[in-house]
Amino acid sequence: MTPGKRLFDVLLALLLMVPLGALMILVALVLLVAQGRPLLYGAERMRSPDRPFTLWKFRTMRAAAADSGVSGGDKVARVTPLGRVLRRTRLDELPQLFNILAGDMSFVGPRPPLRQYVEAFPDLYAEVLRCRPGVTGLASLIYHRHEERLLAACESAEETDRVYRRRCVPAKARLDLIYRARRSPGLDLAVLALTARGVLRPSGNRSACLHSRRKSSIRRN
Repeated sequence: MTPGKRLFDVLLALLLMVPLGALMILVALVLLVAQGRPLLYGAERMRSPDRPFTLWKFRTMRAAAADSGVSGGDKVARVTPLGRVLRRTRLDELPQLFNILAGDMSFVGPRPPLRQYVEAFPDLYAEVLRCRPGVTGLASLIYHRHEERLLAACESAEETDRVYRRRCVPAKARLDLIYRARRSPGLDLAVLALTARGVLRPSGNRSACLHSRRKSSIRRN
């Protein structure tokens, strides 16, 4: 990460901490009343192929004794009613502002992967994780909804893992590598603007627009 991008991340995180800090307190209070403790969910993710960190989110699922792997249809029954709202609006990811301030994440970059997939695809993630993981990114914008549909159809943890390895890992990695090759302050601002617009005004047209952008980027690459 360049010093300029790190400075941008810190300044923007501090700027957003004022309005979003109040929102986080409100979400925490609602969670406390609606579903009790714990309010946060901490999961191990990889900042680099050999450096893990704890990624923080507001808890959106009922706790389970053994919980691992990506979320698919096998976990949907555990998502709380309030958790569905938080996931749809991405408010569950607000605590990642602290991950940004700690230097584990950036605003824009590849989504931080689980250790098991980094170990399964070491060469691929050695390239992807040359960029610091982000709260949002090109793959998040273009592929997230398709990934959700693929994994929602899975009925077991084994099927979820199999589909994620075969379909999601390579598709997202291609987009993350396109981002790495073309990253710039302008691209980061565009990704942030599209993410904010998607959260505030979700629509089907957004997916079509992003799909067109993806095809154009791949042809140029």
